[in-house]
Order: sequence, then structure tokens, then C-alpha cells
Amino acid sequence: MRMKSGVLLALLALPRTASAADELRVASKSFTESVILGEIAALTASGAGVPAQHRRALGGTRLCWDALLAGQIDVYPDYTGTLTEEILRGAAPAGADVATLRPLLRARGVGLIGPLGFDNTYAIGMRAARAAEKNIRTLSELARHPDLRFGFSNEFMNRRDGWPGLAARYGLPQTAVQGLDHDLAYRGLVDGSLDATDLYQTDAEIRRYDLRVLADDRGFFPRYEAVLVHRLDAEARFAPAFTALQHLTGTIDAATMTGMNADAKLNKMPEAAVAANFVARTTGRSPSPATAGPGAPHDEAAAAMIWRRTREHLALVAVSLLAAIAIALPLGILAARRPRLGQVVLAAVGVVQTIPSLALLVFMIPLLGIGALPATAALFLYSLLPIVRNTHAGLRGVSPSLRDSAQALGLPPLAILWQIELPLALGTILAGIKSAAVINVGTATLGALIGAGGLGQPIFTGIRLDDLPLILEGALPASLLALAVQGVFDLLERVLVPRGLRP
Repeated sequence: MRMKSGVLLALLALPRTASAADELRVASKSFTESVILGEIAALTASGAGVPAQHRRALGGTRLCWDALLAGQIDVYPDYTGTLTEEILRGAAPAGADVATLRPLLRARGVGLIGPLGFDNTYAIGMRAARAAEKNIRTLSELARHPDLRFGFSNEFMNRRDGWPGLAARYGLPQTAVQGLDHDLAYRGLVDGSLDATDLYQTDAEIRRYDLRVLADDRGFFPRYEAVLVHRLDAEARFAPAFTALQHLTGTIDAATMTGMNADAKLNKMPEAAVAANFVARTTGRSPSPATAGPGAPHDEAAAAMIWRRTREHLALVAVSLLAAIAIALPLGILAARRPRLGQVVLAAVGVVQTIPSLALLVFMIPLLGIGALPATAALFLYSLLPIVRNTHAGLRGVSPSLRDSAQALGLPPLAILWQIELPLALGTILAGIKSAAVINVGTATLGALIGAGGLGQPIFTGIRLDDLPLILEGALPASLLALAVQGVFDLLERVLVPRGLRP
């Protein structure tokens, strides 16, 4: 196992090394403002003559940070409050500024560029009409209304500077608190299913939905000055790019950032175009285009884009399924042949199936990095159980008398397996493979969260931008692909399995 892991890491390092020598790898978190800032950084580097790749909406704070430390990316936008409370928890004083954070991060091989010019601290907001109805203007006043329904972004639910700390500081008694996507929380406020949610101060939706930002009267939230976090070793490799990136310091004030967020989310302008407009205004020249990361949007026709993402999706499913078949069939045969060992095998693959898919994807990153490889590995693991279980069940369902008759005729065990047992169990085995394939089509959409591309990319981008057509651009092809996969296996079953032996 150690040898196999070493080989995987060595193979993975080859393309990474080439990419590291050729392109500055920029990433962004999975919300609009971070994507715009990442695009600005990538365009700025490209304008300095350094090719740059932008992995849009890579994930949350911890995922981006771990990818940075692992050398999977070179730079991404973040905030001083997040670095203080989440990354350097306990090592940095509360409210640490850039000057305080810089030496602490340098000890970890990480540098800072900025501040970029705006503070995007957390806040709690309510619809103005609802806040007026309850006479709420400050966070302290929330404690008088335990019946209020709170919905916070998933990351905010678990951060030290999020809901746990906020509830403790203000003594908030609310129990109807749920975690959800940040952008979906606004819909909850609008339709009345939520009373309050976490906001970013530069969110364009504050004005759009007439929200009241509640005063932080006990000073709980720290400052969140926007910065660019980068690997120190990238400075030497991409010196012209970092010289240009340093010039972004102090160039983006809160009004400018709010306006760019509004252009992307409210005016439906592509984030790349929003960033390009900013770079053009500040430099006086049209920026050189950055390379899109895997699965990122391109300037291409919708049909071509859907087809490209479908091919990416099919690659994830096909590679993981073929690998699973190669491993799961022998395991299923072993489980059927050795009942005691079979219980261990079935239990092991069953345990893998209980791991939440998002957690499994994150677990893969330290070993396999980001992109298609960890997503394929996760899908491979999820494919094992249905194939192993059905292979085991199909072989155990073969009548013992048939085996006895074959042995009496002098057939060796391997011949009995290939000529009698597997043909009789083929219908059940194919049913397991079909289940794994259909499940993989749906689960593969989550690969977009770690830069694997596929049909999940437009789904998550559409959720982030509140763009239903974009969501459907990924959801409908994924559904059709699942139906097509099921149809192919139904056809194979009809061709390969006699009617009387079909499960």
C-alpha cells in the first residue's frame, strides 16, 4: 500500500511541477466576491507577462488553505479576520492586522499582499420590515426574541468567529438555527422562512432586499480586511506577477467591491468581465486573459460548454467505475468463496459508503491534491459496495448442486467459476454495476467543489449567482446522463443475460 501511494504521489507531482514552472495558480473560495478577487489577481499576473490559471470557487477557507500549504495553488484571496480566527487560532491576537499577521504567516511559508482596501466583516441582517416589526436594531436585542429563526452559512455555523462565539457573547437563546448555503439564505429571508442570516458588509443583496444590518454593539466581529495569501516560494518563481500584485494594495474600497458584487450577482455580468473592467480602469489597458481552471466557464457557446462539461463528467464516472469493477469483482468473488473473510470485506466497503461524500473529497486532498484525481478516487470508493455486494449475492445464490455436479464431471474450480457461477450470477452483478454507475453520475457533481469540473460546475455557480438557467445547464444534462447510463446497462442486461436469469 505504501508503494502504491508513493507511485500515485510521484505521478501526481509530475504535472504539478510542470504547471508550477509555467503558470501562477490562483484560487478563490466558493462565493462571488472571492471569485472576482481571484479573477483580478489572475488577470493582473497575466498582464505582467506571467501566465496564470484561476481555479474558481475551489471551496471554503480550510480547503483553500490546505491546498496552498500542499503546493496545489500559489495564491488566493482571504481576510484578516478569517486568518486570525480560523487559520492562526490561538497564535494571533484578536483583531490582528496585516502587520501582525505577516510574520506569523511567514513562519509557515506564507506571505500576504494587501490590505486591498476594504473591510468585509461579518454582520447579521434581517429584512427591514421584520426588524421594524420586532423593534430590533442591535444584536443584543435578538436575545429578547427566542422564537426567531436563524439560517447561517455552513462555514459560519462552525467558525469561532461565527455562530458559537456570537451566541456566547450575546447570550442568544435561539434554537431554530440551521446551516445552509450563503446565497440560499437570502432566499429564505425573502420568502419569510428565515428571520436573520449572516451577511458580508459588501454584499450587494443588502440593498437589493432592503435588509437591516444589526449593530454589533458588543464588538464581537473582528475586522476582515481583504488580502491576497500566497506561498513565499512563488515570489521567486513569478517575480513580475508579484510586483504587479503588490500594486493592488489599497486599490479596492468597499463601495467599489460592493459595486462589482452587484454587477456579478444582480446585473448578471460574468465575473471575468467584472474583474476585467476593474483591471482596465485601474491600469488603463485591457488585461491579458487568464487561463481558466478545470471546469471553469469559458467564452464559448452554451452547447459547446455543456458538451465539454459532459465529457469531463463522463471521464470522472468512467474511470472510477472501471477501476471499481477491476477491484470489486475479485473482492466479491473472494467474499463468496471465503464466508468469514467475506463478512470483513463487506463490512469494510460498507464503512466507506457511510463517509459523507464532501468529507471524503476533503480527506483525499492531502494525498492526491485538488482536481479530477481526488474526485475520481472518491467515486471509485463509493462504487465498491454495490458491486462487491451484488457479486457476493449472485455467486452465493448459485445452487450448490450445480457446483457439485461440475466437480463430479472433473471441472477445476476456476472453470466452474468462469463457465457456471459467473454466467449464472451475471444479472445480479450487472445490477450492482448499474447501481454504482448511476450513483456516480449524481455524486460526480460534487467534484466541482474541488476543481474537478464536470456538470456540477454550472450547478454550484448558478446557486452562487442565483441564476436558475445556469443551474439547469448542469442539472438537466446530469439527469439525462443518469438515465442514459441506466438505459445502456438495461440494454446490456437484455443482451448478455437470458430472460430467466435476470434479477
